Amino acid sequence: MPKGKIIKALSGFYYVLSEGQIIQCRGRGVFRKNKVTPLVGDEVVFQAENETDGYILEVKDRKNELVRPPIANVDQAILVFSSVEPEFSTVLLDRFLVLIEYNRIDPLICVTKMDLASSDEVAKMKEFAAQYEAVGYPVILTSSETEAGIEQLLPYLKDKISVFAGQSGVGKSSLLNVIRPDLDLKTNEISSSLGRGKHTTRHVELISIGDGLIADTPGFSSLEFLEIEAEDLNYCFPEIEKVSEDCKFRGCLHLSEPKCAVKEAVENNEIPAYRYEHYKDFLQEIKDRKPRY
Repeated sequence: MPKGKIIKALSGFYYVLSEGQIIQCRGRGVFRKNKVTPLVGDEVVFQAENETDGYILEVKDRKNELVRPPIANVDQAILVFSSVEPEFSTVLLDRFLVLIEYNRIDPLICVTKMDLASSDEVAKMKEFAAQYEAVGYPVILTSSETEAGIEQLLPYLKDKISVFAGQSGVGKSSLLNVIRPDLDLKTNEISSSLGRGKHTTRHVELISIGDGLIADTPGFSSLEFLEIEAEDLNYCFPEIEKVSEDCKFRGCLHLSEPKCAVKEAVENNEIPAYRYEHYKDFLQEIKDRKPRY
């Protein structure tokens, strides 16, 4: 039986890429019975008499899956944030990073609109970039207008499934259009009254770009920590996890416990204060979450 990868899901049809061809397939009824929903990114076994009349027979095991956007087997998340319009937000970036870390997906931080930033804003962005790179996150400063940083980005795309994520209006579609101009993805001007853009992408689809596959999606419609427990959060901040090995108490949450190595590292400027503040805020959010039954 032929094998392939689902690259688009739309109106009950699954479009499977197999040996350079795209086959339109439906899912078998047994999937509904077993509550299995094929996702974009899934490796599948299928049968087809022609390019428009196929059936998916089996969905292979996934290494990960996201709910919003619904996609499986993601290798990396390219977190797109603008330097200005909308303003760069470390708290929103850290929220994305926690969710990405929890799903065991490699993040890449991509800052757009550097051509619109003032000299002071450029200096500030470079400082933030250095701090996140010190944590272990690659950061690329880009501009869709001048194409700065695009060459740096391309090697990260090769042979990977990547999700482009970020708030509306940061220039995700503009960035993809620069990398592959024939896409001509629709972009919206930022609403001056709301300070944010509107979603322009209607479905999840894997697009061949830069020798890899990219999911151009509406982004993460939910940024809530619904699955993450308080004791998990430590592992979603790599620099906190590393330093926490020296805490006196196992299971230290780095709040009021004595001889906490994390709090000491923050006081010594070894961990940025804002990262620690976000950790505490997220921890409180998780503790305040209503239990699900």
